[in-house]
Amino acid sequence: MNNETKLKYLSVALYVFGAFFIVGVWTMMQLWPSGWGWEPRQPEYEQMIIGVYATLGVFLIIAAKNPLEHRSLILFTIWSSAIHAAIMLVQALRDPVEKQNLIGDIPALFLVAIIFWYLLPKRS
Repeated sequence: MNNETKLKYLSVALYVFGAFFIVGVWTMMQLWPSGWGWEPRQPEYEQMIIGVYATLGVFLIIAAKNPLEHRSLILFTIWSSAIHAAIMLVQALRDPVEKQNLIGDIPALFLVAIIFWYLLPKRS
């Protein structure tokens, strides 16, 4: 895939994941708390996560207009998503109560990182 095509798909991905971060994280925590939250439920933690991801979502949508101008934000999203997912993966493997996260928010964060990494053109 050439860089021009990657940028078009990257813009779409930034809009889609940006919108998901704004409304989807909260929605998934409500619809599937065992796959998108941690037990026992902690409203303060959930509000913090929702606030951080909603803010990131707004900036991803802004970045969608010109992804290369916002390369550092996209790289931050890639790395922070991968690291967040990796930490949660270790925690979910250690705690049997958190096994649903292995098919919920953990793969979702890895997916964000992989898609953005693949679509972000490499510097020439």
